[in-house]
Amino acid sequence: MGRDLSPEIILTNLEASKLPPYSLFYGPSEFLKENLISKLKRSLLESATAEFNLQIFYADESTPEEVLEAARSLPFMSERRVVIVRRTESYKKKDQEKFLPYLDAPVTSTFLLFVTSSAEFHGPLLSSIRKAGYSVYFAPLKENRVVPWLRSMAKDMELNISPQACAYLHQIVGNSLMELHAELEKLSIRYGDSAVGIAEVREMASKTRAHSIFELVESVTEKDCPGALRVLHELLAQEGKDSVLAVVGMLNRQLRLLWQVKSMKGEGKEANIPEALGIPPFIARKLINQADEWTRDELRKFLESLYMADSALKSGSRGDITLDYLIVSLCREKAQEEIWFTRR
Repeated sequence: MGRDLSPEIILTNLEASKLPPYSLFYGPSEFLKENLISKLKRSLLESATAEFNLQIFYADESTPEEVLEAARSLPFMSERRVVIVRRTESYKKKDQEKFLPYLDAPVTSTFLLFVTSSAEFHGPLLSSIRKAGYSVYFAPLKENRVVPWLRSMAKDMELNISPQACAYLHQIVGNSLMELHAELEKLSIRYGDSAVGIAEVREMASKTRAHSIFELVESVTEKDCPGALRVLHELLAQEGKDSVLAVVGMLNRQLRLLWQVKSMKGEGKEANIPEALGIPPFIARKLINQADEWTRDELRKFLESLYMADSALKSGSRGDITLDYLIVSLCREKAQEEIWFTRR
């Protein structure tokens, strides 16, 4: 049994013109998957004949025979032809088996790509493609890989953005690759090839939902309950229920970072924090100062509170009330001394 390739290996092979004749893309990271598919199409297809040499099928609407006929067709006035099969998980075992003879003798001028949104896709198709060494698994990016990914995307856009600005953008937006990519595109459109630093990122993001959530997280981290509630109410007034789960996700991420920072500092590994967490030193210093304001017991309880709030929201509880109670509980020490608020 072979092993899955990483998306980076496929890119390297693409640049070296060593792309396999077929592949299967699967795994939970939809954005990374679609981003690589776009790069493949741009690289393999000539713009003048692209519409003649690209065919896209959906497994729940097309038979294996239709796909195979397209895969065996020769390209039109071009060296390569691309055939993409989406929703591959819809094929039953007997349908998957119909592709196996083709995999033993593929048409080298065709790149046949199977795509599935299922993170747990199984069957003879995956087994055969993996055995050949052509399956690609798209895992979510780990926290310490987001900033390098941002820098790579910025390079593709020819956006001259500093590493510190990438790290700051990550802090504001979080781990959503789609939102991060959208912010990079905005910066690219506005600043072109001019240098982009933290000030430019802050200016561009200041009116976005992501920045409002970042302000909220900062206020909670610093136990500023009045400030956190003010930002929360403004955010909910602008974005409504669509922002509720994003707030919980960002709070969860920030508190976990604080937990890691506090643990590493307690173990005498403070100097290793930037490298271990994949964050620049200036952000690490800020997290270290914030972590000093929390005890380990507080952080543990607050993570439990976030889990309970997330479950309540997904069960249909009112987002505004749930988040109000959550924010007050996270800032409880100051809240008991300073806070009162009235629901509108």
